[in-house]
Amino acid sequence: MSYQRAFSLQGVTKEFPGVRALDKASLDVEVGEVHGLVGENGAGKSTVVKVLAGVYQPDAGLVTIGGETLSPITPDTVHAAGVRFVHQELHLVPHFTVAESVFLGQERSGRLGLNTKAMREETEAFLHDMLGVDMPSSRLIRDLTTAERKLVQIARALIDEAAKVVVFDEPTAPLASDEIETVMSAIRRLTEQDIAILYVSHYLSEITDICDRVTVFRQGKTVGVFDTITDQSGRDLVYAMVGRDIADMFPVKGDRVAGPGLEVVGLSDGRAFANISLHVEKGEILGIAGLIGSGREELIDTIYGLRKAQTGTFQLEGEPLAIKSAAQAVDAGIVLVPRDRRHDGLVLPMTMAENVTLATLDQNTSLGLENRRVARERTEAQITALDIRPPDPDVVTRLLSGGNQQKVVLARWMVTSARVFIFDDPTVGVDVGAKSEIYQLIDDLSAGGACVIVSSSDPVELQGICDRIVIMMRGDIIGELQTEDLSVDELVSAITGARDIKNLTDAD
Repeated sequence: MSYQRAFSLQGVTKEFPGVRALDKASLDVEVGEVHGLVGENGAGKSTVVKVLAGVYQPDAGLVTIGGETLSPITPDTVHAAGVRFVHQELHLVPHFTVAESVFLGQERSGRLGLNTKAMREETEAFLHDMLGVDMPSSRLIRDLTTAERKLVQIARALIDEAAKVVVFDEPTAPLASDEIETVMSAIRRLTEQDIAILYVSHYLSEITDICDRVTVFRQGKTVGVFDTITDQSGRDLVYAMVGRDIADMFPVKGDRVAGPGLEVVGLSDGRAFANISLHVEKGEILGIAGLIGSGREELIDTIYGLRKAQTGTFQLEGEPLAIKSAAQAVDAGIVLVPRDRRHDGLVLPMTMAENVTLATLDQNTSLGLENRRVARERTEAQITALDIRPPDPDVVTRLLSGGNQQKVVLARWMVTSARVFIFDDPTVGVDVGAKSEIYQLIDDLSAGGACVIVSSSDPVELQGICDRIVIMMRGDIIGELQTEDLSVDELVSAITGARDIKNLTDAD
């Protein structure tokens, strides 16, 4: 397959205080190809996207689009050159129609004001011709599936028909597994229009499925370009990303501190789930699996006190508990590492030290004043223990990569006397190298005697890290599986209902 150059970055360097995010990085994307960009968190992928968008100005290097070198690089000059962006976040107004959302900020007007008829017709024609879907333009955003909203987001970026390059930044992160192919099909149709695609994702299965070529970043540098993706090159891809062999992704379990842990009996919230009973012992990692709508996420929120329980009782180490709020859960030693760390787990404008010590302010204060030396020492200890990068307590948390942000959330609870750790989709948006580190940290917690619950949409993760897995479906626990000798295929079959879970346990 031969290509023409759509855009390139040559020798691009970008530095922030104490961090060289890009170090003479290069990236070439051709017309009509889907080009993947991968790397660990902190490798420089997000910085490249922001340089290409004109948000960051490079300290050195050139950005060339359609054979023309951009100078200056601003959002306006980038847009005029035909570069469009489809970000992970949807940012759509729920009460707008599809047509209103597609044309937001670029409305069609006539003699009598807005030409709503033209916008409706253009929207439906574009969705059909360019993305291969038929969607009434009068539907409200709030009534669409997540995949349909993503298609509206794509249409909004491309409706002016001036796009030459489209950057997809983690486009499938908010999607369920059965919705991903809808977006993939739309992307493939775009390449038929000679549009170049830069596809940034942590999901290597998607990269190998849709991309023609892949560029790998590590520590701000370009370390490899893969022209074809096979099983072998896929393994090489991972090695290039992390600079080490991670065939053993999950830790080997050793001795555990045993004893009574958390017990939940007859828990119901009156809507998403009912009469749930489960237990997790000290030194054990319990997995909770279930599709969207199974009640898995709502159950986690209720155990932590974020949702009100209508019925149910709790015991921890044999003692009864009353959990009616997150504050009561924390006081009892139950903590949550949430699924959305950026919105629910961190205060992004705060420094790392401020985030780490949020839950222990009473231990760092005297006469109402914070002892910043103590706070800094506590943070530095967690930075070392969790290998948070960069190792600077004063760095603003929003500048950290996803994996390191997740470690900051965990560090906050590590400095408490927590006895139960709940992880809700702990590695969403985290690269493959950081995943391995987080799995080791989870295993270390259980080895130290903590009760650990991992609720996850990733069956490989559940099978690799957990001792037992309870399967939820339509608000009920339909069974439990031991992970020893359990294959991922069997687990997926149980989660999706393709195979009766009783047959799996009988086979064991």
